[in-house]
Amino acid sequence: MLSHTDLYYRSSYSADWGDYVSFATRMREKAEARGQDLLVIDTGDRVEGNGLYDSSEPKGIYLSDILRYQHIDLLTSGNHELYKQNTSEAELLTTVPNFRGNYIASNIDIFHPTTHELVPLAPRYKKFTTNKQGIRIVAFGFLFDFTGNYNNTVVQPVEETIKEDWFQEAIRDKEVDLFLVIGHVPAHSPEYRAIFKAIRGIRWDTPIQFFGGHQHVRDYAKYDDKAFALASGRFMETIGFMSIDGLATGGKSGILNSGPVFKRRYIDSNLYSYHYHTGLDQDTFPTEKGQNVSRLIAKARSELELDKVHGCAPRELWMSRVKYPDDASIFTWLGTQVIPDSLRDDSRAGVPALAIVNTGAMRFDIFKGPFTQDSTFIVSPFTSGFRYLKNVPYDKAQLMLEVLNKQPQVLHASQHGGESSRITLAPPEQLAYPADVVVDQTWPLFSGSGSDQISLSDDKPAKPLVPGYTTKDDAGTDGDDTIHAPISFYRVPNCIQALVSANSSEIPEKVDLVYIDFIERYMVLAANFAGLDVDFAKESDVYMPGMTMTNLILDWVKTHWKCDE
Repeated sequence: MLSHTDLYYRSSYSADWGDYVSFATRMREKAEARGQDLLVIDTGDRVEGNGLYDSSEPKGIYLSDILRYQHIDLLTSGNHELYKQNTSEAELLTTVPNFRGNYIASNIDIFHPTTHELVPLAPRYKKFTTNKQGIRIVAFGFLFDFTGNYNNTVVQPVEETIKEDWFQEAIRDKEVDLFLVIGHVPAHSPEYRAIFKAIRGIRWDTPIQFFGGHQHVRDYAKYDDKAFALASGRFMETIGFMSIDGLATGGKSGILNSGPVFKRRYIDSNLYSYHYHTGLDQDTFPTEKGQNVSRLIAKARSELELDKVHGCAPRELWMSRVKYPDDASIFTWLGTQVIPDSLRDDSRAGVPALAIVNTGAMRFDIFKGPFTQDSTFIVSPFTSGFRYLKNVPYDKAQLMLEVLNKQPQVLHASQHGGESSRITLAPPEQLAYPADVVVDQTWPLFSGSGSDQISLSDDKPAKPLVPGYTTKDDAGTDGDDTIHAPISFYRVPNCIQALVSANSSEIPEKVDLVYIDFIERYMVLAANFAGLDVDFAKESDVYMPGMTMTNLILDWVKTHWKCDE
């Protein structure tokens, strides 16, 4: 019998999660019945992105209870857990204990809120042996070279971490059948390449499996014949499934010494896919634990009023399916309607303003129909407020926008190591697309129920397709579990602008330069390039105190998008 380890992975977080819990449980049961092992892996960014986390006070109080119901074999932190002091401390004090022994943080330290000592967020690595097949695994958990964290945490660059004694000792362990590297790191990245080279320099033949994230794309990277990386999309839209056949176990060679065989599959996250892969139906599929999670979620959603309707969108607004500034672009809507109508500070009444907003502040499309409390946080979950500079010459403000969008060195200048290629002002998925991807729009499209999806096969589809993922990666084009019609992807600028003025037909000489506080360090650099001599620390001030982009959008929707009775 071939050794077979299924590494079952989820990226980010889904608002309703009970079915996924049942799916992971049923897949584990299937594996164990065959004498195989299945691991469930989570690579971070569990905070921000839906009302279940973002709308509670304090944030995440419902989510932590729901999350701990899931059996997760290995997990680590993403960058979003580290932007704020409260979220990183919640990881240390709640999530790490809830998953004690399974949470690993190879390159993240935190100042303990009680002792104020700098301590590892979690253990640096984990060595364990699987229950069924006795596969000996050494696992690491990394975050990319991130410097945007709050000052209560320290993220050590990966290339420095892998030089430390503990890492060098771990990779010299001879009783290892598989090195497993999970991380909030793109599958194709300098960080993973460095880890691969470090392990290969010592263990030239031991299989290595990487799991990645952050770029919001399905991806699969081949490092050599025994080392691969899988990344599983974004927002729980995808379940990444990785199998390894022919692993050595307990020091014994694989069957026929042929070496391991790596295979990947991207599974659409829905009940149809879950039923298909478990071989169960609506009556036999649910588990008690999954149903309990669904009840917890329903209770939380009710208490948080996440289904409360604030307005009804008259049409779809897309982030990347149309080219900006198309009327159907969410950024056109933001720059021509939401900001000009709503971004007004009473203390600056009558003073024209030019607002600069980074496109990464938006996270998802808006669909025609009800816009709920939950929609608010799905579309833009971040807590960043607005700041401004007084009396900025309009031409200088315009030049700053041009610098932010057209001069990439501005985005790199204040970064360390590899982060310049990991954090941009645009949505994260744009990192994976150096150019627009325009597909044939004549595909026959189907917009029915999920049960009408077409499973992957060698046959040409005989009926119209649902638009969705059509992935090409290092292994080819056969990774998607369900055949979809392709979707165009258009790049967007790093930032957009909106002029807020009583007389929009005239260009003012000077403006209040308003910006989201998250991008202030980039604004400082752009100001220097634009020849604007200003001290942001002393001269900038809060604009519309207490207002966030999330609330700005919500207020606009309540006023402008009425629902038919």
